[in-house]
Amino acid sequence: MNKSLLALLGLAVVLGGCSNTVSYGDAQAVETTTIDFGSTDLQKIAADMVDSMMASGSVAAITQNNRPIVFVESIKNKTSEHIDTESITDSISTKLLNSGKFRFVDMNRVESVREQLNFQNNDELVNQSTAIQFGKMVGAQYMLYGNLSSIAKTAGSDKDVYYKMTMRLMDLQTGLIEWADETEIRKQGSKSFLGL
Repeated sequence: MNKSLLALLGLAVVLGGCSNTVSYGDAQAVETTTIDFGSTDLQKIAADMVDSMMASGSVAAITQNNRPIVFVESIKNKTSEHIDTESITDSISTKLLNSGKFRFVDMNRVESVREQLNFQNNDELVNQSTAIQFGKMVGAQYMLYGNLSSIAKTAGSDKDVYYKMTMRLMDLQTGLIEWADETEIRKQGSKSFLGL
């Protein structure tokens, strides 16, 4: 065999050994790769908060005859980790909206709406009979807000992380808190000797 053919076969073996395998998993399955905040924690927090809100007597009273309009403030990350709290906020507000009990205003998109309304009302390209007029948006009656905090402890190869999510629903007219609850998660892990 010539040397170039042997080199080509050797290269094919090396490259074949470096291939990646990708597969889809169940998005609802418990993930336990690390004790850091993960998808299972996000799903648990969102489900716990929405279930608690929907089971609340005060929330049942304010949603009995109408669908109140809620402004959801982004959840504050008070942990030492980088956690995408916007994703938690999105999951909670989506579950609440899908319950059919609430309507929402999205304060994160106010500037985009303002730009679109300015375009519609001030540009000669837009038929003014179809332009949406300023001052027609509906104000929120309630604000939903919360904090995610954590406490992490390490002793040798053992690590313990405690997460606590607290949420409140405030009546914007009176300032009264109509509902509040918290949910907790504790995760523990240890490294084996030599990382094995």
